[in-house]
Amino acid sequence: MPYTTEGIRNIAILGHGSSGKTSLVESILFLTGATDRLGKVADGNTVGDSDSEEIKRQITIYLATTFAEYKGCKVNILDTPGYFDFAGETAEALRVADAGILLCSAKDGISVGFEKGWSALNANKLPKAIYVSKVDEENGDFDAVLQALRDKYGTSVCPVIVPIQDGSGKVTGVVDIVSRKAYTVEGGKQKEIPIPDSMSGALEELYNAVNESVAETSEELMDKFFDGQEFTDEEKISGIKTGIKELTLVPVFCGSAVTGLGTLPMLDEIVNLFPSPADRLDATEDGAELVVDPNGTTCAIVYKTLSDQYGKFSLFKVLSGKLTSDMQLTNTRTGTVEKMGHIFKMQGKKNLEVKEVICGDLGAVSKLSDTKTSDSLSDSKSLVTAKRIDFAPPCYAMAISPKVKGQEEKIATGLGRLGEEDLTFTFVNNPETKQLVLSGSGDIQLDVLCSKLKDKFGVEVVLAPARVPYREKIRKKVSVRGRHKKQSGGAGQFGDVVIEFEPGETEDLAFVDKIFGGSVPKNFFPAVEKGLRESITRGVLAGYPLVFLKATLVDGSYHPVDSNELAFKLAAQLAFKEGMPQANPAILEPIGYLAVTIPDTYMGDIMSDLSKRRGSPMGMNLNAEGMQVVEAEVPMGEMSSYAIDLRSMTQGRGSFTIRFERYEEAPAPVQQKIIEDAKALAEAE
Repeated sequence: MPYTTEGIRNIAILGHGSSGKTSLVESILFLTGATDRLGKVADGNTVGDSDSEEIKRQITIYLATTFAEYKGCKVNILDTPGYFDFAGETAEALRVADAGILLCSAKDGISVGFEKGWSALNANKLPKAIYVSKVDEENGDFDAVLQALRDKYGTSVCPVIVPIQDGSGKVTGVVDIVSRKAYTVEGGKQKEIPIPDSMSGALEELYNAVNESVAETSEELMDKFFDGQEFTDEEKISGIKTGIKELTLVPVFCGSAVTGLGTLPMLDEIVNLFPSPADRLDATEDGAELVVDPNGTTCAIVYKTLSDQYGKFSLFKVLSGKLTSDMQLTNTRTGTVEKMGHIFKMQGKKNLEVKEVICGDLGAVSKLSDTKTSDSLSDSKSLVTAKRIDFAPPCYAMAISPKVKGQEEKIATGLGRLGEEDLTFTFVNNPETKQLVLSGSGDIQLDVLCSKLKDKFGVEVVLAPARVPYREKIRKKVSVRGRHKKQSGGAGQFGDVVIEFEPGETEDLAFVDKIFGGSVPKNFFPAVEKGLRESITRGVLAGYPLVFLKATLVDGSYHPVDSNELAFKLAAQLAFKEGMPQANPAILEPIGYLAVTIPDTYMGDIMSDLSKRRGSPMGMNLNAEGMQVVEAEVPMGEMSSYAIDLRSMTQGRGSFTIRFERYEEAPAPVQQKIIEDAKALAEAE
């Protein structure tokens, strides 16, 4: 079926884990005929959760792109994970969505995942709606949830689809307040029914709630509302549509994904009320407006990459013009010209080949040579770089190693391949600590990556705490002699130096020569410095690099035959080994700048925890969402488990960023523990 840009809806589904997001998507696909059976998460046969890890864990891990055709519209549905370790997948969805639907269970009410989804939609300036799920389950209370939503978010929360209950409280249908029609589901099919007389009083209150929300969308409607005049159906629809687009009104739907109750009425309102791609402006990377123009030059953004044994799929949204299978487009990041081969529309992991993807629509292309997630593909005649996806930096790091030695290369290769799909984790081989460090959003994400390394690449791994890169320094000046003398037949070796060691002003070694009278020839100075540079890679306390050292060559002696560069290098190293213990050495620990974002109610717990971590609070302020941002300096060695601990302290509501600031001398008890740990590690190795 051919579509226009105005006939496309790009909808992201967000909410807490287990709130019913994937089940709602299944209900939409089944009732619109996109699938011939209703998949279930427990059975592992849903369209969206098709990855082996998702089926095993019964949670959504990866963003799934699906679509339904309904009443002349193509509704693209972006099903996002509810677990916070996979927030990068949500960021990908929100980059190409034109609106979001937040799920809120009728049993559990407003959850942390709901709140974070609300904030994410606000941050991306996207229209939003709410779907109250599981209204037919025991202990479900739609009215209580609606009241809680309006209490928390105000009268912008507008009930549009509400449940019908019989005398026993059982949910038997739903009412669409805008169209004033009621529906039930029988035998898996929707059926229109009369609105029960028993609901007249409750509906009147809901009509008033709708009118109140609609009135706030314009001054004209506000005046009419206060004059006690009724809104026409056209005014209501126009007001709701305007309010959604301008982010001043949030419609509330409800239903049961298991039975399909409320699914099609919700789709009616998505088609009637939600904005199309043509209704919104996009943005370029430099902040300029990017007009969504079906007749413009082609520009697309890659919002996700899928990689499997058959190759790589790049999922994209066309922001301008159209994309066809015979095009050559330029990757604006790399300058590479990419040939569009086979292009597809995606139904979960299933790909359906098409000839073109129009402006505003989502598609996929296979086997691009040099294109990654967040890249823009543009007509070479008019290069446009769309705003890139903003991923949160990794905040949880662990050292990763193979269970069987010798498979380190397999780990690196596997993580490299997995990194094509997921830009939210990093891995780096730290030569200083001799560890491969894997960093991500949390322990669940890292556990999934380890499982994938085993399943896809045949390498079993173990995770261990990442070692902290401490430093060493000296605190007083010493003068020492280093003499290397070797005589074993034939030519001997002789090097003799006197070096003054003292605290330096720069982190790097400052080498100075003050030789008078030629006691050490100048041609041996570089060998002395080389010997010292090799020595400072391992300090004398715990084997950490030595910094802020000034070394002055003040005297020495040489032999006209036996002196050479090697001898003077070894003499300098002997002086270093002799002098460092005398120079009052100390261990430096890395200090980080920490910014913790939390609701005010957790302030006491956060400050107490920071104190236990030897943190120094520097201030706090409110952000645009009304959250407290606590700023502090804290030793980075105390932060290895902070991502997990903060989640526990705040029930997942808190977030943080940390960056390295400087090195600072550690307290004596901490230094002693670092030395003991280093000794134990050396003995174990």
